[in-house]
Amino acid sequence: MQETPTITAAEIARLAGVGRAAVSNWRKRHGDFPEPVGGSATSPEFDLAQVEQWLRGQGKLPEVSRADRLWRHLTAGRESPATALAAVGEHLLTRQRGERSSRADDQLASLLPEVDALADELGPQAAFDELWQRFSAPGPGRPFATPDDLADLMVGLAGVGGGTVLDPAAGTGATLRAAVRAGGTAAYGQELDPDLARLAGLWLALRDVPGEVSTGDSLRADAHPGRVFDAVVCHPPFGASNWGDEELGHDPRWIVGTTPRTEPELAWVQHALAHLRPGGHAVLLMPPTVAGRRAGRRIRAELLRRGALRAVVALPPGAAAPHGVPLHLWVLRRPPADAPPPARALLVDAAAGDLARVLDIWRAFVAGDDVDEPGYAHAVPVIELLDEEVDLTPARRQPAVVGEASGEHLVRTRERLAAVVADLPALMPQARPAPDGVDGEFLSVGELARAGALQLLGPIRGTGDGASDGDGRPVLTVPDVLAGVEATGRDDGRLGQEIELAVGDVVVPMIARQLTARVVTVDGVLLGRNLYLLRPNPAVLDSWFLAGQLRTSTNERQASSLSGTLRFDVRRAQVRRVSREEQGEHGEAFRQLDAFESAIRQVAELGSDLVRSMAEGLATGRLRP
Repeated sequence: MQETPTITAAEIARLAGVGRAAVSNWRKRHGDFPEPVGGSATSPEFDLAQVEQWLRGQGKLPEVSRADRLWRHLTAGRESPATALAAVGEHLLTRQRGERSSRADDQLASLLPEVDALADELGPQAAFDELWQRFSAPGPGRPFATPDDLADLMVGLAGVGGGTVLDPAAGTGATLRAAVRAGGTAAYGQELDPDLARLAGLWLALRDVPGEVSTGDSLRADAHPGRVFDAVVCHPPFGASNWGDEELGHDPRWIVGTTPRTEPELAWVQHALAHLRPGGHAVLLMPPTVAGRRAGRRIRAELLRRGALRAVVALPPGAAAPHGVPLHLWVLRRPPADAPPPARALLVDAAAGDLARVLDIWRAFVAGDDVDEPGYAHAVPVIELLDEEVDLTPARRQPAVVGEASGEHLVRTRERLAAVVADLPALMPQARPAPDGVDGEFLSVGELARAGALQLLGPIRGTGDGASDGDGRPVLTVPDVLAGVEATGRDDGRLGQEIELAVGDVVVPMIARQLTARVVTVDGVLLGRNLYLLRPNPAVLDSWFLAGQLRTSTNERQASSLSGTLRFDVRRAQVRRVSREEQGEHGEAFRQLDAFESAIRQVAELGSDLVRSMAEGLATGRLRP
């Protein structure tokens, strides 16, 4: 490891919130710009401390938090951010336990005062979490983690609360963290990558959660042979061609038959079942092809006959990066001895994006309620699934929606679409070119907060332990903000902190594909996880003006992390300083733009519904041209 942290020109651009060309210009025009200390002629590297000093002297270094600054120095010049974070985690763990830290490498040793300062400010657990958030955000060279919302759904379907849980392909530990949030009493995992296994284990240790994360290949070298757990949750690797099928041909874990070589995901299914106590549930994230490939039909059929496969849920495309296809969740149950196999299996097609109701549908199905929502959820008789193909793809097993393409439905959709389209010209705001040189002065959100122009709250990390059931109040979630819709979440007791939103508040997602800001228009909704709340002082700052100022490409660069991830620190975003009267004028234009954007989105949804319904009706004969 290098003793001097270095930084590339592209990283300098992200650090300063400018384009790459600006850095090239600085190097040409400023003789005091730091000289390269490594790299190559086409990709030079610079001393990070020298670059920071130069940027600060030029007034080009945005305000950053202590955690951001520490993360930047931790990862600069290191090939593995995971190794650096693990070393910090071990230092924080020994500090939390009152033990003496082992000697760190020279680069880390120089940063330990900053690590300790962050721990003094936040505590060892929260300090590790702050750095973990930066590590786990999507970006080049980073492992893809199961998104928190999806991990929470998985542990909810598995019924983890109050029991032990295993993740045999733990990755960065996303599902284990979700299990702890859901009230799991002990968490165990196994992970092939030693750095990731080390990190996931450190997260558990810092919270005094019983359990461990072992290093190794779960299929070839099971770290928990013969051991059973209350629940198993897993995002296994997809499409592995060399998973050990030859040496594992007669493995005792193959409780429903030998797994075909071309069906590695079904090997993970059987591995999960083998580690479940009778009556326990497992939930696995699966590629959609596993539900219908011919090579796996014998295994699928046997899982159904024995009552082991209880549900398949189709997810929306992009629910778990980097996969763009609509993945599936398989919900399995280890059948109790001598229990008759259930007569039905649940198939849910949530590929259109309606994930909020999946858990309620599953619970109703388990309770024995009649679940039959055409086009969405259907409790299918197992005997119907045991045909020649044993295809478990939910969309192919859903009954047609009665009257979906009826004349009445089409007329109503066309009328709504025509009405919204007619309103578009009036909603489109007018603007004219401004004179040159009127950009004016800009202040960061952090500076505005210190000046009392706004109050900055959140983001809530979702550290609640779920000890209470919550009161069911609506919760504004990140997907709600990104989609521009009303709150769809509900308070389930896991928020950790309840912050009630008020009309005029501005909310900004911490992690998203682009910087997004929305103005709250309804009182009484709770702030969801991973959302910043900006509460302007109305006497000095207009809410709509603030939201519009935040949503610029410049602020997207300014507020994004140095590593180029999609994680934003809104405190670094810039807001133009203008009079309160001018703010009101601009704010009204931004409000009209928001209304116009909402109408455009509604046009797209209604148009898609119209096309789909009419095509379905024409194809089936229920409609005539």
